Amino acid sequence: MAEDKKTEKIDETVEKQTKETKKTKVKPDKKVKGEKKSKKQSKTATQIEELKKQITELHGKVDAITDQYIRAKAETANIQKRNEKEQANLVKYDGQHLAKDILPVIDNLERALAIEVSDENGKQLKKGIQMVFDHMNKALKDNHVTEIEAVGQPFDPHIHQAVQTVAVEEGGKADQVVSVLQKGYMLKDRVLRPAMVVVSQ
Repeated sequence: MAEDKKTEKIDETVEKQTKETKKTKVKPDKKVKGEKKSKKQSKTATQIEELKKQITELHGKVDAITDQYIRAKAETANIQKRNEKEQANLVKYDGQHLAKDILPVIDNLERALAIEVSDENGKQLKKGIQMVFDHMNKALKDNHVTEIEAVGQPFDPHIHQAVQTVAVEEGGKADQVVSVLQKGYMLKDRVLRPAMVVVSQ
């Protein structure tokens, strides 16, 4: 009987202690928890800084590539425009070299026509030269080669080449073309050969 009572007492004590243990929860150390949180925050902040740095670098690379692309595109457009202009000029001034080579022939024909003839053979020969000259002049005009106006015109260094100067005559003007020593020609708006002129001063 006495033993049963002892056993009951021990059981009650164990039960009581078990209940107290359950009630008393072991609280984690606040300091340790705070340290863990601080380490985690520090790690996150470092990662954010690294990501920001990477973003800045990527932005720089994107800007550099964009700039290169824009420059390349502009350069391509310029090359294309230059090629188009060159092609247009080739078409516009097609035959320029041929026209230049023909001009001395025209000069020689004009010199031949300036010679005075009296006999019938000479007149027939001059008539033939005149026909050749007229045909060549027509061919030049049909291909937009025109003679530069000179005599009585104001001197223009773009289309005239002054090879001699003379004093201004009474009632005349300075810087006027007085006479032409060699005719000048233009192909459309381009000077093939400037007119060699005498200018008043």
